[in-house]
Amino acid sequence: MPHRLDPFGTSVFAEMTALAQRHEAINLAQGFPDFEGPPWIVEAAVEALRSGQNQYARSRGHPQLVEAVAAQRRALYGLDYDPLREVAVFSGATEGIAAAMLGLLSPGDEVVLFEPFYDSYPALAALAGAKVRAYTLRFPEFAIEPDRLAALFSPHTRLLVLNTPHNPTGKVFTEAELETVADLCRRRGVTVLADEVYEHLTFDGARHVPVASLPGMRARTLSLGSAGKSFSFTGWKVGWATGPAELVDAAQAAHQFLVFATATPLQIAVARALARAGSDYYDALRQEYSARRDFLCAALADAGFEVARPRGAYFVLARFGKLWGGDDRSFARWMVENCGVAAIPPTPFYAADPSEGRRLLRFAFCKRTETLERAAGRLRALGHRGV
Repeated sequence: MPHRLDPFGTSVFAEMTALAQRHEAINLAQGFPDFEGPPWIVEAAVEALRSGQNQYARSRGHPQLVEAVAAQRRALYGLDYDPLREVAVFSGATEGIAAAMLGLLSPGDEVVLFEPFYDSYPALAALAGAKVRAYTLRFPEFAIEPDRLAALFSPHTRLLVLNTPHNPTGKVFTEAELETVADLCRRRGVTVLADEVYEHLTFDGARHVPVASLPGMRARTLSLGSAGKSFSFTGWKVGWATGPAELVDAAQAAHQFLVFATATPLQIAVARALARAGSDYYDALRQEYSARRDFLCAALADAGFEVARPRGAYFVLARFGKLWGGDDRSFARWMVENCGVAAIPPTPFYAADPSEGRRLLRFAFCKRTETLERAAGRLRALGHRGV
């Protein structure tokens, strides 16, 4: 009997990470840091564990964390949210996406995505019985054409997912592009699910603007954040959503039956991290990642790739047309087996036009400098082989 998830198979992240482990390749595929986050945040978690904070938290989120999230949104963006009614905590932003889609969508609804997309989006839309309509962002500029985007909207469009800074392109949507999206959603009565987990990772003067801060958009936007990306603890799986009570309630209605509550001591540690981390912390984070980005982009260019220089997040999309005549999957496997570097073939991130991703690979630079240096040495050898 066919199942809604049958078309999606095994996640490409699991596939490439397993292949990298098998061949002892340097893993620039999956987007997890190979370094630890700040030790003082770990100590906060240890203190919470030892002080008996080990039972279920409030399902919507520990009071300390929802208060900290609301305070940060107010301080950074001037957005006021009631911490007890307009903030909810999830087991990672991915669970937040799942809960939001299950809570907001009905069978037959349509969801607008920008492709290449995070691969959970279409799978979770399918679980909700919804149909995906995808707008293709084209290498290397990834620009939005308003008329082409407008053509995707129909009377069945219920939700638009906006990921900025964007995984995997590194695009930071401009204020003009955000206003294009906002205008369409206001006029068509569409809700925005804003995946902003990379909000603190922007480069070259790019600025993250929450779509909820645009006129008329707070009332129709559910925004997602994550501790994993900002504090380098992806394994903790602590995320949150902010938005009007009716949107938070919809996601919470699903969350209570998915996991009920996120790990209590980790919520307390993240609350302390949000309260303590100021502009100095985020400025240093951006500087460190900017240096890693520059190093990897140069190494890829030296190896013969055409690089789309990202302005946000921690991924690089690079075109390999001069290096390989086959598609992205064949080249990604060849690189692991013969070059010892793992990257992600991005065709699974496309629904409308997979051909756009067939000559691209995605590389992650959320790695130690030594890791990137070792990878660069292998990539330079790739260029000298002239495959």
